[in-house]
Amino acid sequence: MSPNQFSPQEIAAVYRAIRERRDMRHFSAAQLEAGQLERLIAAAHMAPSVGFMQPWRFLRIGERALRERIHAHVDAERLLTAQALGQRGEDFMKLKVEGLLSCAELLVVGLTDGRERYVFGRRTMPEMDLASASCAIQNMWLAARAEGIGMGWVSIFDPEQLRVLCQMPEGSKPIAILCIGPVAEFYPAPMLETEGWDQRRALSELVYENAWGRPGSL
Repeated sequence: MSPNQFSPQEIAAVYRAIRERRDMRHFSAAQLEAGQLERLIAAAHMAPSVGFMQPWRFLRIGERALRERIHAHVDAERLLTAQALGQRGEDFMKLKVEGLLSCAELLVVGLTDGRERYVFGRRTMPEMDLASASCAIQNMWLAARAEGIGMGWVSIFDPEQLRVLCQMPEGSKPIAILCIGPVAEFYPAPMLETEGWDQRRALSELVYENAWGRPGSL
């Protein structure tokens, strides 16, 4: 037993948030409580980042007309995605892939411009800025789940078109549209699993030992 571990109840709460986190697409008409969005963004900002570069930026979309333009762009990209999926395109079009117009809050998460000056941890892997920002989004997701707030990550967009729509500077890059808000209930399992799109793989398929592809033991 580690002297630094949380209490059993706190540990269980952490694992519950991880286990019950869902990519939500259905939102109620309710709004967030005062201070709730700030707490979620603060949780995101506590994420680790390579070289402590903190590359994430959060653009709150409060203008309804801009939200509708973003939705129209995502919807157009949805059709292109269906075409690219070939035989699975029809199944894809049956899925609800976003809740941009019904969520209480809409955020665009972007990588800041000027990232090239950060070399620590990125000399051979410059994509670690994206990895760092992804950790921030996961922090927010888990905090939202703990507070009973739904969140969905939308990635069906063209980064350059969304950058221009959101008046982001050259060199920055949008990586996520986050739909956040109260929900009537959380999905009992990931929606793409319950809809039959795919299923979660067994750990035995994902863990190797000493050489790639060699089965590992846990």
